[in-house]
Parts: sequence; C-alpha cells; structure tokens
Amino acid sequence: MTDTTPFVPVVRSLLETDLYKFSMWQALLHWHPGTQTEYEFRCRNKTAYPLAELKEEVERQLDHLCTMSFKEEELAYLRSLRYIKSDFVDFLTVFRFQRKFITVATDGDGLTIHAVGPQVHVMGFEIFVLYIVNELYFRRFDQAAALAEGRRRLDAKIAALKEFGREPQLRNPFEFSDFGVRRRFSAAWHDEVVERLAHEVPEFFKGTSNVYLAMRYKIHPIGTMAHEYMQSFQAFGVRLRDFQKAALEDWVQEFRGDLGTALTDVVGMDAFLRDFDLYFAKLFDGLRHDSGDPVVWGEKAIAHYQKLRIDPNTKRLVFSDGLDLDKAVSLYRHFADRIMTGFGIGTWLTNDLGIQPLNIVMKLVRCNGQSVAKLSDSPGKTMSKDETFLAYLRQVFEIEQPK
Repeated sequence: MTDTTPFVPVVRSLLETDLYKFSMWQALLHWHPGTQTEYEFRCRNKTAYPLAELKEEVERQLDHLCTMSFKEEELAYLRSLRYIKSDFVDFLTVFRFQRKFITVATDGDGLTIHAVGPQVHVMGFEIFVLYIVNELYFRRFDQAAALAEGRRRLDAKIAALKEFGREPQLRNPFEFSDFGVRRRFSAAWHDEVVERLAHEVPEFFKGTSNVYLAMRYKIHPIGTMAHEYMQSFQAFGVRLRDFQKAALEDWVQEFRGDLGTALTDVVGMDAFLRDFDLYFAKLFDGLRHDSGDPVVWGEKAIAHYQKLRIDPNTKRLVFSDGLDLDKAVSLYRHFADRIMTGFGIGTWLTNDLGIQPLNIVMKLVRCNGQSVAKLSDSPGKTMSKDETFLAYLRQVFEIEQPK
C-alpha cells in the first residue's frame, strides 16, 4: 500500500543543532580526523505508542537530511564566530551527511538507530536524529490542545521570572539559556518559546544552544563540549588514566581561551577534579554539571578552586541536568554570592506542554574499534555496551561499583 501522507521536513537547516556540535567537530577534525566511531540511539522511558511505528517516517526524514547542505548566509554566520576557524567552515561548505553511515531498524516495539563511520561524518547525526524522532512522535498528539497548554505554562514561567526580578539580587546575576533543541515538541514551538523569552525577559534569558535560532533572533549561541568529546580520548592512544587531561589540553590548544567551560562527569566529579589541576583551573572559565546532586557537585567545585587559591567569584558553574525554573532559582540562591552561575534548561522550556516527554539519547559507544563509556554521577546515565571496559574504567579511576 502506497503511503500518501504528505512529506513535511523536520530539519529546516543544518545550522539547527547545538553549538557544541560545531566546536567539538572542529576540534576533532583538526586533531583526530581519522577517527572511526559508532553512535547508538536509545529510549530510556515508556512511550505512549511504540516508537517502532515511526521507522518509515524516520527513514524519509533522514533521506531528506542527507540531501541538505549549508547555505551561504549560514556559513557566513559561522565565520563571524571568532572561535570557528576558516578552514573548518571551508570543510562545511562541501559537507553533506552520507545516508550509508546511518541505519534505522526496529526491535519489537522499540526503534534502533546506529550511525557508524568516520567521526567527522557521523557525529553530527545525533541532534538531528533526536529532534526528528521527537517531532514525529508528538505530531500524533492533539496539537491545538498541547500548544494551548504550552502557552499557558510559558505565560506562568515568564510571570514567575518577572516576579523573581523584583527580589534583591545576589552578588552574581541570574542567567539562563535554552538547551532544548534535541528535546523539543516541534520547531514552531521552539521558535515561539525563544522569541518570547528573548523579548519579554532579556535580563535573564541570555542565549540558546540552537545555532540557527541564535542567528535568526540575534542572540548569543551557547555551548562548549559534550561527553562524546571527552569519551573519544579513551580511544586515542593515551594512557586511559590520562584521557581527561589529553582532552582538556587539546581543547585549550584549539580554542586558546574561548569556550572555556569544561564538562566534569565522564568519569565522575571526584575523578575529574584529580585531573583538573591549577593549570587547567586557570585556563578554563568554569565547569558544567550534568549528573549527580548539583549542590554537592557545586560545593566540591568551590572547595577545589579555594584549595588552588583561585577566587571562585572569577569562575562560573553551569548547571544543565534536568532543570526547571524552580530548580535553577534554588541553585542560584545557594551559590550566586560565592561564584558565577549559569543555567541551561532543556525539556522544561521546549517540551512542557502537558504530554510526557521522551527520554531519548544517541551516544558514542565505540571509537577506533574499542568501547568507550561514561561513568556518570547519576547511575542511570551510565552508558556502555561493554561491562568489562566499565569495570576497567572504574578500576583505573578508583570508582566503586554502584550497589
């Protein structure tokens, strides 16, 4: 039977991805261009209907993605960012996603997606796959009812922010950004949320990880590195014990002071801080939290800076793990008199419409023929296909097996 459903593209621009995809892409292209990798899609929660039903639609959307290229105005925007280098933009001028590197299948009611190939050709699939699946999934719900509820909730958030703005401010200002491109209900809703926040609460809303929307609304693009960048160094020929230091050193050499927020939870905060010595603590502007208790994490970060005799008020803690406005404000009140803070809010901004969001990820699982892993401070976020490698990683970094 022929599918007569009209095709409506989900992806409207190759620029519409997280900024840290471009920064990591540039660094890995310059320092490790021959890397071979495997990325795996996973859904972590129960869905309203089987994701397997989306297989054919996902295939069509990926076919479309692989016909797209960067437009001249998009390349010009990337060139305007001082940390994006000219030769990388030249590479993007001729770049296209290759359909042969990504496959979609079903596993019972589940959806399986694998991207396998050169890292500089497959790493970019992640964000597009996630918001393709999200938008296709949510298209099957009552759009009018969802958007009405979403607008009601967005009104309440903006009102709460304006009320918060009447409070006496602490030493460092409250600032948050949109980190929700991969989790969004739809592109149209994402546009509406960012446009309203930028217009109505600009004193608090400082940017977006979505590079396309940053260009469109003339706001600041936000992002540095993700787990895949750090994990890749587990397979780059350095001693496993030294992979974090090698990753941070390459980052410093690539960006020379720009994009100075380091991600701490690839093997947990304690193991990270053992490698984050005075040299790195001075070179990086701050740290990003993405798992574990955020208060405990932040206190450890401040104590570490104090131990190194660095004034914490010269550094920034960026929180980005499952935040809503109440959590962000609570963390701000706890820390903002002692250190600068920033908050990246995702699902609660771009997919808070009264429907249970999807908890989907697409993570790096193999690099140069060997397993890589994240030993998260939140056990449910640990991801690896290789229990033997996980055990070895725990042993090398002196991390106890979770009970």
